[in-house]
Amino acid sequence: ELGWPQSVPCLDGAPSPLEFYREWVSPNKPCVIRSALSHWPALERWTPAYLREVVGPKVVSVAVTPNGYADAVFQDRFVMPEERRMPFTDFLDIVEKKVTSPNVFYVQKQCSNLTEEFPELVCDVQPDIPWMSEALGRKPDAVNFWLGESAAVTSLHKDHYENLYCVVSGEKYFLLHPPSDRPFIPYELYQPATYQVSEDGSFEIVDEKSADKVPWIPLDPLNPNLEQYPEYAEAKPLRCTVKAGEMLYLPSLWFHHVQQSHGCIAVNYWYDMEYDLKYSYYQLLDCLTKSVKVL
Repeated sequence: ELGWPQSVPCLDGAPSPLEFYREWVSPNKPCVIRSALSHWPALERWTPAYLREVVGPKVVSVAVTPNGYADAVFQDRFVMPEERRMPFTDFLDIVEKKVTSPNVFYVQKQCSNLTEEFPELVCDVQPDIPWMSEALGRKPDAVNFWLGESAAVTSLHKDHYENLYCVVSGEKYFLLHPPSDRPFIPYELYQPATYQVSEDGSFEIVDEKSADKVPWIPLDPLNPNLEQYPEYAEAKPLRCTVKAGEMLYLPSLWFHHVQQSHGCIAVNYWYDMEYDLKYSYYQLLDCLTKSVKVL
């Protein structure tokens, strides 16, 4: 009824800036763009051997968890990963299974980690997506590099960004909810905490005692507890697979849960959203949802 697609449409190639803004950004609809990265050297270059040669043993930030879930609800806490500084080649040894570990490793630090931590790789992609920058009239706030194990999962959440998610190798598996599903998606407040490694090598969860509670979604959309969250049965998820050489336009405020093939490499561009009437409508829906639950 609101015009959301029943599946995520696919475009054969990059659109014009006007077309993209009119057909996708303005109505806040996702799409997959095939052949959008065909001119990127990264598609051919970014093998483990190339990454070893170009990045080498430089120390980078790696998220480490015991279960693959970083920034997720666990044991009634919002638990963030251990941010481990380690040589990139040691990380690649784990991804390539040359070294075994009981933990799950994922290069997922945001805040434009591609340009900040991996500047050697920037020349293999683009500093921005020109037709998106022209459509929005601005450059991206951040360009992020992602590489990790298949056990690494991104829990259901939303972002205040227009997101262009580009898969260089492997596959990403997205489960999406439009903003209009907000009444069916549970939020609760959680004590923030962080995984820390104890002396025996096991993980413990340490509270961030001075931090405010974090609103987060406790539900696992792959195995939802409908007894605890019966409203979720009314939600209408979309699923899509983004393959190497493809780009997903993930509109602002869309909820998303992400899985990946082992060793998948991706780059995403975050463009700040317009805080316009769509944002006001979402805020109204969010407030009404909270008010109904109080009643």
